[in-house]
Amino acid sequence: MVEPGPERTFFKRPGAAFSTEMKTTNYWCLLLACLSASWASAQDGSVSGRVVQASRKPVPEARLLLIQPADSTKRLTGQTDTSGYFAFNGLEQGPAYRLRIAKANFQAREVEIAPLKGRMDMGEIAIGGGTIARDTIVPAAAAPAPKDSLPKPATPPASPATPVAAAPTIQRVPSGSGTEVRGKVTDKADGSVLFGVTVLLINAADSTQRKGTTTDADGAFTFPNVSRGNYRLRLSNIGYITENVQIRPFQAVMDLGKIQLTGNAKNLKEVTVKGVQERVQQKSDTLIYNADAYKVTKDANVEDLVTKMPGITIENGAVKAQGQDVKRVLVDGREFFGDDASLALKNLPAEVVDKIQVFDRLSDQSQFTGFDDGNSERTINITTRNGRNNGQFGKVYAGYGTDNRYAAGGNVNFFEGSRRISIIGQTNNINQQNFAMQDLLGALGSSGGGGNRGAAGGGARGGGGGAGGGNRGGGGGGGSFGGGNSAGNFLVGQQGGITSTNALGVNYIDNWSKKLKVTGSYFFNGANNTSESTLTRNYFSAANSGQKYDQQSTSANDNTNHRVSLRMEYQITPRSSLIWTPRLSFQNNNSNSQVEGLNTLSETGAKLSETSTNNSAHSNGYNIGQNLLFRHQFKKQGRTISLGVGTSLSLNHRNGLLKSENRYYSQSDSLQLVDQKSDSRSNTTTWSGNVNYTEPLSKMSQLQFSYNLSVTNSNSNKETYDFSAASESYSELNKILSNKFDNRYLTNRAGLAYRLRTKKAFFTLGTDYQYADLSGNQLFPKTFSVNKTFQNWMPNADVNYKFTQTKNLRFNYRTSTNAPSISQLQNVFDNTNPLFISSGNPNLKQEYSHTLSLRYNSTNLAKSVNFFGGFFATFTANNITNATLIANKDTVLTEGVTLFKGSQYSRPVNLQGYQSMRGFFSLGFPLKSLKSNLNVNAGVNYTRTPGLINEVSNISTNYAINSGVVLSSNISERFDFTLSYSPAYNIIQYSIQPQQNSNYFSHTARLRLNWISAKGFTINPDVSNSLYSGLGPGYDRSFTLFNLGIGQKIFKEQRGEIRLTIFDLLNQNNSISRNTTETYVEDNRTLVLKRYFMLTFTYNVRNFRSAAKK
Repeated sequence: MVEPGPERTFFKRPGAAFSTEMKTTNYWCLLLACLSASWASAQDGSVSGRVVQASRKPVPEARLLLIQPADSTKRLTGQTDTSGYFAFNGLEQGPAYRLRIAKANFQAREVEIAPLKGRMDMGEIAIGGGTIARDTIVPAAAAPAPKDSLPKPATPPASPATPVAAAPTIQRVPSGSGTEVRGKVTDKADGSVLFGVTVLLINAADSTQRKGTTTDADGAFTFPNVSRGNYRLRLSNIGYITENVQIRPFQAVMDLGKIQLTGNAKNLKEVTVKGVQERVQQKSDTLIYNADAYKVTKDANVEDLVTKMPGITIENGAVKAQGQDVKRVLVDGREFFGDDASLALKNLPAEVVDKIQVFDRLSDQSQFTGFDDGNSERTINITTRNGRNNGQFGKVYAGYGTDNRYAAGGNVNFFEGSRRISIIGQTNNINQQNFAMQDLLGALGSSGGGGNRGAAGGGARGGGGGAGGGNRGGGGGGGSFGGGNSAGNFLVGQQGGITSTNALGVNYIDNWSKKLKVTGSYFFNGANNTSESTLTRNYFSAANSGQKYDQQSTSANDNTNHRVSLRMEYQITPRSSLIWTPRLSFQNNNSNSQVEGLNTLSETGAKLSETSTNNSAHSNGYNIGQNLLFRHQFKKQGRTISLGVGTSLSLNHRNGLLKSENRYYSQSDSLQLVDQKSDSRSNTTTWSGNVNYTEPLSKMSQLQFSYNLSVTNSNSNKETYDFSAASESYSELNKILSNKFDNRYLTNRAGLAYRLRTKKAFFTLGTDYQYADLSGNQLFPKTFSVNKTFQNWMPNADVNYKFTQTKNLRFNYRTSTNAPSISQLQNVFDNTNPLFISSGNPNLKQEYSHTLSLRYNSTNLAKSVNFFGGFFATFTANNITNATLIANKDTVLTEGVTLFKGSQYSRPVNLQGYQSMRGFFSLGFPLKSLKSNLNVNAGVNYTRTPGLINEVSNISTNYAINSGVVLSSNISERFDFTLSYSPAYNIIQYSIQPQQNSNYFSHTARLRLNWISAKGFTINPDVSNSLYSGLGPGYDRSFTLFNLGIGQKIFKEQRGEIRLTIFDLLNQNNSISRNTTETYVEDNRTLVLKRYFMLTFTYNVRNFRSAAKK
């Protein structure tokens, strides 16, 4: 390579003559180099371009330095000509280059050039005015202009003598085609990649036209199909100076290379002096919590961290953010064990967390089109800290205690760049369940009736919340054979009691290539539960003074579950992508329960009926499903098409054995003995497809056309056999309790939506027209058919208004339909509990619901104050609820089925008037004097549930007022405390028996403290007091749960610990809950763990490495 001296001047442009000011010697040297290059090979490289000001005025005599970073001794120097042009010919191909541009009174620029192949035309490179030089990494193809200045498209004169061949990375495309803009963001200090950086692509001509994304685990970002024009790329991250880069896409792919962000050391220093760190940022609808502002001990997990953040709570094991259930937790933007919202929080150490992001995650299709399809999920994204996201980390533990209590397990994470492997496992008999509800429950409940239909278990929607956050819900529609494409549709409800758990899980994340991203997980869980419970139900009837039901029960449940999920994202071209998400789950369940139940009149106490029942069952179920989504962006900005296809298959099988002795106290006492065996099979298949097309109307508006088709086919077959004394076998078919039923639900939905985006707001308005056909065929014991059609207009609206960068208001309105499940449609009697008989109803209609929400976010960055307020409401027509018949005398339901006095019969019906409304607010701010954070929240819930009791309408109204105060320390990593208080007041009213109205109060006060001395001695008291008032005799009580841990840190860096834990030191633990439905109010008390001691050894694995430079 020829290396001219510092006075060297280069070509004006490719093919232009040399400057006459060149020295003769250098002239001949350069001429010799050019001739040699032409003779050597047509593959010799060249780099050319033009340096201009922001106004596009040429910059003459700008000094240039072209360096090979791999060998800095190889360099060329020179300057631009009077028109700002330059060219470097005869360059060695293969190596990467770095071009430095300097000019007095201008900011210096530095351009990284990818490995050179052929000839590269860099177009115009704009440099800004200023006396302070800055080193900024900019695109190899088109260097950026200074902030807020955009160059016009370059039009260098053509040179027939020396045509410029584009390098492979700078391939020009025809006008109107889209460009894929991509790059990678790194830390300027150490070169580590930065995850979670917010990247905005802003149109210079219209700042309301913008796209946003965040960098992935590799620090990379991509904007596909960017139209030609002038843009500003804005990159921002907590703790870094915001960077602005001007770009002008004109080729098929614009790779910006590495863009470096500089740490905001000045601001960090100011924060340290003031003692208050920035706690929360708000970007549009996303709340971003700064983990450094919430101090926890070194061995804390993410759950300990997030519960200190305003608006985030853990209630009965479920994660809530701003009063809404969190459906999914991501780690660095990638799924972590599928839709398990608890695994990441419980198994990742808090020290790896940089930020916590809370937002509504749109579906993959909605993220692409920009139109919300109603499938958004409240999501938490954990962004990991640089320097803590590469290496191996986790913990392992083992402990043994009194009463043969044991616990062992751990988690190990292998993070290296984009590849992340996590392994978790546990075995214990102390109710530790660090995994999602769906992994801990059985495959099937009962055979399609009873609580599954909501008969004995409450209404189809369930009742009000438990006063003590109990484990019982209010039943639920769908039941065992509810179908659908979610694994949760055939799970039984979680029981109280004591559970032994064995579990193992593996999560895998990687980028197999630049185009293919893969995420997958496998999970196994085995749980054995034993439970004892006592409950009291008060029923309502207009015909008498009411009825009371008391029950004592014991149960044993053995469940195993396997779950596999996969997600593959393939970028076919810069404008086309494919996402495939298959899933599989298998569950096996064995259960046995014994129930002693008694029905009495509430006022007199007279016996009506009683039962002694033994019920055992073996169940298994499979769920298989997949979704495939193709997305394509056309050349015209805003014009897209996406096509989705989904399939699912659910297969369930249950064998049950029922033995009961039932006594009915009517005019003449009678005794009924039941000895039956049942076999139930169900399968549900769903096929669905959709297509969405968007078309821009202007720079600020867009239309979407959509069409959805879905077909669900279900069939259920239940056979019940009575025991025959003659044959000594279950050989007599009971036709009354046997049934075979098929149904199909077909929906066609077409929609049109309009979206308008301005500088302050975006507005979406749309409507769908849905035609649905619900048909059913009973094949046994009697044949009949039913067919219903439904036609609905389904409007939707979404408004998001941004008052300022830190204040925004969002309104959302949607309509939806819900078809009855096959268990609700199947007209077969269920006598699992002979005192509570139930059946389905083939004449059910689909539900039609209106749902609206209003949310306001405000963040004061200067004072670190965050406020959230929200209102949510649902109104449902044709609500599927229960009609209950309480027999005042022996009543024949059908031939062979008699409802004895005091017994009850329930079936689902459609009623009008279901309403649910909820208001919620949270406020969080620091208390400087206490070096702590104070979070306050409060909410009011209103639920109106219609029901029928003996053909009389009963309206159950529930008002729930709750609040919470959390004071959490922010002192140091060695001393941490959290003090919380959560009171709740419930008002329950019934229309047919106002004398049964009830008010009850509950509260929980808790103090949790962690202290680690300098020498590693630890003490961890955790004290909570629960109080219940207004429930009734035997349930009104106050108790204190006091857990105490004392330990000693050992080994290097105190990675190990030996700890003695005393659970329930005062031996007062209790489990109390209240559940309300449109038919009854129930108080429940279940078996709980009592006092035990356990000695545990824990070792924390920490082997972090510097982030890989990419």
